[in-house]
Amino acid sequence: QVHLAESGGGLVQVGGSLRLSCAASGLTFTFPYHNMGWFRQAPGKEREFVAAISWNGASTYYADSVKDRFTISRDNAEGTVHLQMNSLKPDDTAVYYCNAVNIWASRPISPSFNSWGQGTQVTVSS
Repeated sequence: QVHLAESGGGLVQVGGSLRLSCAASGLTFTFPYHNMGWFRQAPGKEREFVAAISWNGASTYYADSVKDRFTISRDNAEGTVHLQMNSLKPDDTAVYYCNAVNIWASRPISPSFNSWGQGTQVTVSS
C-alpha cells in the first residue's frame, strides 16, 4: 500500500521561495524504480502537471509555466521527492501533490498511482 505525504507549503509573497517535500512510504524496495512528479490544483481548476523526474534522476521535466523557476529532485535512499520553487507567482497558488508518473515521449506526463496524498497548500500573495 502506497502512502504519499506532501509538506513544505505555506504562504509566501510574490518572488519568494518554498521547498516542498514528498515522502513515499510503502515503497521500500520499489521507490527507486518509479518516475516521480508533482502536480497542482488551483481552486476551481483541474489538477495539472508541474514537474517530473525519472527513476534514476537522470531526466527532469517541467511544465512551461514553471520552467526555470522550479527544480525537482529526489533521494531514493530516503524515498523522498522535492520541489524547490523560486520566483513564485500568484498563479502558482494551488494545492501541490506528488505521485509516481508515466513518462512517454509522445504523451503528456500523467500520474501513475491511484491514491493521492493530502497535498500541501501553496499560497502566493501579491
